[in-house]
Amino acid sequence: MSNLIFVLSLSVLLTAILAWGFKNLTGERWQFLAAVPVAKRNPEEWNGLNLTTYGLVNAGAYLFSAAIFFVLLGAISVPLPSVYALVLLVLFVAMPASRIIARVVEKKAYTFTVGGASFAGLLAAPVVVLAINEVSGPGGPTAIPMLPALATLSIAYSFGEGLGRLACISFGCCYGKPWSEAHPLLRKLFMNRSFTFFGKTKKIAYESGLDGEKVVPIQAVTSVIYVSVGLVGTMGYLASSYEWAFLFTVAATQGWRAISEIFRSDYRGGRKVSAYQKMAILAVFLAFAIVFLLPAGPTPTSKPDVMSGLSSIWNPGILLSLQALGLLVFTYMGRSRVTGSTLSFHVHQEHI
Repeated sequence: MSNLIFVLSLSVLLTAILAWGFKNLTGERWQFLAAVPVAKRNPEEWNGLNLTTYGLVNAGAYLFSAAIFFVLLGAISVPLPSVYALVLLVLFVAMPASRIIARVVEKKAYTFTVGGASFAGLLAAPVVVLAINEVSGPGGPTAIPMLPALATLSIAYSFGEGLGRLACISFGCCYGKPWSEAHPLLRKLFMNRSFTFFGKTKKIAYESGLDGEKVVPIQAVTSVIYVSVGLVGTMGYLASSYEWAFLFTVAATQGWRAISEIFRSDYRGGRKVSAYQKMAILAVFLAFAIVFLLPAGPTPTSKPDVMSGLSSIWNPGILLSLQALGLLVFTYMGRSRVTGSTLSFHVHQEHI
């Protein structure tokens, strides 16, 4: 019963977050959180560094997905040192890959790609698990069961990507096709649910000039699909269906990744079938190959207990680690490099 209550509680929380984001984040005021003065422009003005909602939302998405990761592995009593090692090593690969792959595919130095990061993470995860188990030794105290670990990673990714699409809404990236180019069926389906972005500094404006125009709300559709996949995958995981949870979440998220680009209008490379679509399709085949070719390693000795997982993260070390992760992601992704600001300060004479 506790497992069901946990999933239902997540459903309510995430539905509320997504509903708020869909309603508000297309607005101009939600692109930036703050502007920090960094250098004098002239005696009266400063050049500013813009801190973005994109970075804050992505930090929250990473933090939430990491928390889910700790809870689900804690539910099967995986030792905390192993969980820490797995999280840090996969992030060590995935976070830089988000920029490197975007630079290779899109030829842009100051952008990120979650699709590329997830593909790199999928490649790295089995290798990291095997390395940890090699250090631990067969059946060692810090060994990690392969399939539950991979299922946990793919579930956490589903949630992180679903919430991370809210960041795309705030920045105006990963946007859908203009309403005028959308298929009549799409226009009918999203008649009262289209997105209209406002603000010249949003990517949809400076890249395609589509600010103020209706577009297909593809970010919202992706958010709903990914979060739903994460919830279903969590139910499968908590029912001990680790292999199914892993294959389902990878196939559903990466399959949609490949399909969704049909409805997008942002630049993702100059080819008809983008590199991201190819990586998504390859990821599905890779997931099946991992299941059938790699050794399963140790297996959980008991059914997952979500209350044990929740208890395992309720300690200062993990909570501080999650906060540190959020701060790291915000520092890495929240400093805008494609927008600038000019600041001036004055005294309210009437308040002296």
